[in-house]
Amino acid sequence: MPSDIEIARAARLRPMPEVAARLGVPDEALIPYGRNKAKIDSGFIRSLEDRPEGKLVLVTAVSPTPAGEGKTTTTVGLGDAMNRIGRRTAICLREPSLGPCFGQKGGATGGGYAQVLPMDEINLHFTGDFHAITSAHNLLAAMVDNHVYWRERPTIDPRRVVWRRVVDMNDRSLREIVTALGGNGAPVESGFDITVASEVMAIFCLARDLDDLVERLGRIVVGYGPAGDAITCAELKAQGAMAALLKDAFQPNLVQTLEGTPALVHGGPFANIAHGCNSVIATRAALRLSDYVVTEAGFGADLGAEKFFDIKCRNAGLRPGAAVVVATIRSLKMNGGVARADLGTEDVEALRRGCENLGRHVHNVRKFGLPVVVAINHFTADTEAEIAAVEAYAASLGVDVALCRHWAEGGAGAEDLARKVAAMLDAGEADFRVLYPDNTPLFEKIETVAREIYGAASASADRAILNQLARWRREGFGELPVCMAKTQYSFSTDPTALGAASGHDVRVREVRLAAGAGFVVAICGEIMTMPGLPRRPAAEGIGVDAAGEIIGLF
Repeated sequence: MPSDIEIARAARLRPMPEVAARLGVPDEALIPYGRNKAKIDSGFIRSLEDRPEGKLVLVTAVSPTPAGEGKTTTTVGLGDAMNRIGRRTAICLREPSLGPCFGQKGGATGGGYAQVLPMDEINLHFTGDFHAITSAHNLLAAMVDNHVYWRERPTIDPRRVVWRRVVDMNDRSLREIVTALGGNGAPVESGFDITVASEVMAIFCLARDLDDLVERLGRIVVGYGPAGDAITCAELKAQGAMAALLKDAFQPNLVQTLEGTPALVHGGPFANIAHGCNSVIATRAALRLSDYVVTEAGFGADLGAEKFFDIKCRNAGLRPGAAVVVATIRSLKMNGGVARADLGTEDVEALRRGCENLGRHVHNVRKFGLPVVVAINHFTADTEAEIAAVEAYAASLGVDVALCRHWAEGGAGAEDLARKVAAMLDAGEADFRVLYPDNTPLFEKIETVAREIYGAASASADRAILNQLARWRREGFGELPVCMAKTQYSFSTDPTALGAASGHDVRVREVRLAAGAGFVVAICGEIMTMPGLPRRPAAEGIGVDAAGEIIGLF
């Protein structure tokens, strides 16, 4: 089997006008970015507002492990397979972050014969969207510091500036910094987050149109005055310049799969520290341009799917019709206690133990009123006995299973999954619902997610955090959803507690108001909003060959 990059290089990509034509996008609405990627003009996007929407399918997964689950690969394979069985389908994905590409996780364009292309360009600079978001965020940081330096009104207390800086790279040394050294203002403690955790990224992905983007940017709270009054971006008159930096980036990106399925790849918040979904504007456009849309949400269903439902769908009024929970035999065995080095050996008993993780995720997705199918992302080392054990476990849950070979066979390997998804959608509209009402008190929302999704016995926080949440409620932010920032590896805040941890306490160590995005972030356990590089970062193996081709990206 050739490598991912060899498959990508051998692919014969269709001209972008041909890919766009599959969605009914005319040539004049395409803004080319090189030969194999384009943006869709904002004016054309606006012209779609009165069109009916197609049906939306969410692909989510079990808890991630180093063994891999293949959520993006399955999203691509399912999209290709839906088109193969005669369902006019587009896919919507997030843009990859440079941090994990050069760190540990690698790229995010699928793999094998289920990829979106051009994989090297998408995984690196793509169309420059992340750079625009980083610049807009840091422009606001500079304007905040400048406002403080010149002692402009409204007065911002330098000790209560809450707007940090961002960079799209894993860099632990920037987590905590001191600004304005050398007599350039009053030195204050600050820090950097990774761009995918930026509130500007969240706003970019949740805004309905340019007017909504500008209005949300203006609502960002950058700090507090001496009396504790919130100071916003609009009071610094920064939102217009920020929108100017974001205007072109805000147009959705169009690329294609190996089989020519149109793919809108736009926006990229992480799910463990942000809300983990691609942009609303891209999803809405895809729904109006195709009969079916397959999208994904980051990490396991406890993080990505919950936020997709409770934040993105609530915000945008989306009503998904079905969900796919991706699992691999390898990841389930790892959740059952098998060491990574031993995953190639058959161990049905460990697999059955690990299936508790799958069961919790399926149960959680059902709480949102959606029909579910389990997709087993097949590896060559999987045995018949192991596959049968997962099928039997899924049957005990009352859900169907599809064995998927899209990595090796492309869309043909996911046709069984496509038929089962199509049957669920054809059965009628799902009874979709969110987990909690808008008017639930903020800490009760945190407790609800902890109890209902994480299987926790409780959630806890210091009195100062509870007081802050109560204050935000009094100030009019009480109806916002919560965005949990937590380890992706476990249902608990302990990344080593695999399987289906239960009965634990979810400790909230910090809360942040994202007034522009429209949610409250609850930072739990030891999760970091600025990751660090591993001891041997992937960057050590990435380079350029004599022909100018990028090597070692995966």
